Amino acid sequence: MATILVVEDEVDIGNLIRAHLEADGHTVHQAFDGPGALALVEAHSPQLIILDWMLPGLDGLAVCRRIREAHLVPIIMLTARAEEIDRVLGLEAGADDYVVKPFRPAELRSRIRAVLRRSGTGGRVESVLSAGPITLDPGPREVRRDGETIALTFSEFELLQSLMSDPKRVHSRHDLLRAIWGDSAYRDPRAIDVHVRHLREKLEAVPEDPQLIVTVRGAGYRIGET
Repeated sequence: MATILVVEDEVDIGNLIRAHLEADGHTVHQAFDGPGALALVEAHSPQLIILDWMLPGLDGLAVCRRIREAHLVPIIMLTARAEEIDRVLGLEAGADDYVVKPFRPAELRSRIRAVLRRSGTGGRVESVLSAGPITLDPGPREVRRDGETIALTFSEFELLQSLMSDPKRVHSRHDLLRAIWGDSAYRDPRAIDVHVRHLREKLEAVPEDPQLIVTVRGAGYRIGET
């Protein structure tokens, strides 16, 4: 079971999420504004954050960016803003995933289970993967480039591991969504493009001319000939 921070200024929604999570055995802390969320992150080191976009004091995008300055904890954003540009803004700020309001509690719980299952080792023993200067160790969830540790978010790590596990295959966006979350329902496959761009910025020598994560036009992504 995990420690989860729920950041939601609508008390009824926050309490509903908390009740479902506690019924699943999790320890839940609640914040109702941006500054309170940042304080609880430092106080409790949660293993997952459910973060509403519209918050008093400091909005969810600003909170997400502040958290990402020092923490790699998985973040799922809640948003009533269903436009594509708004969803992309959440991912650009560092969120791993988003859920559009109104949402079904079962959908949110499914995403939470996927994050917690994949962000821990789960007792699995997996091989260290290599591609050119990049090594990925699934046990400690550690990625290195030329021996230097590179900090990746939950989604970035899962995406890279999926690509490196089958380097000769072209992975479609839907394939990668399923690899990260266990399914691709309710998710915009273009979210993968945002995570790929962030990976390139962190791992490629020249992000504008990627050699590690190569785009196969009309099909998806693959690991380059390294």
